[in-house]
Amino acid sequence: MKFSDRKEDETLINLTPLIDVVFLLLIFFMVSTTFSKESQLRIKLPESSEVEVEQQEAKILEIEIDSEGVYAVKGPDEEAARELLNASRETLRRALIKVVQDGDDVVTIIRADRRTPHESVIRAMDVSGKLGLTNITFATQTITKDSGSP
Repeated sequence: MKFSDRKEDETLINLTPLIDVVFLLLIFFMVSTTFSKESQLRIKLPESSEVEVEQQEAKILEIEIDSEGVYAVKGPDEEAARELLNASRETLRRALIKVVQDGDDVVTIIRADRRTPHESVIRAMDVSGKLGLTNITFATQTITKDSGSP
């Protein structure tokens, strides 16, 4: 009795559909991923010390905000701050454009009352940043030992 030899069939896995699925998943994730572009303002927080720091010769733009959120803008070549008609973004933007033509070397100082609404300070920072005024600092006052803190 003669038995026939069984030929073992090689089992092959076809990788083409697997590769197609991987490419489709890759395309899906690339399209569905949201990329967020975060812009950051370079903010130098002031130190409240009694040591006098030598300042560089730079143009200074001051944005003053009172406790009610009313803005006043003082340009580098002006003697006193001018109060704005209202506290809207557009009014502040126009005032800043009128005061500063070249924003490369301008230092923006925000002087806000301690009771100023947070929204008003953020609005001033946002408008300044959109105009290219990214060198922003905040004015503080030094607390003396005699006055104490509230």
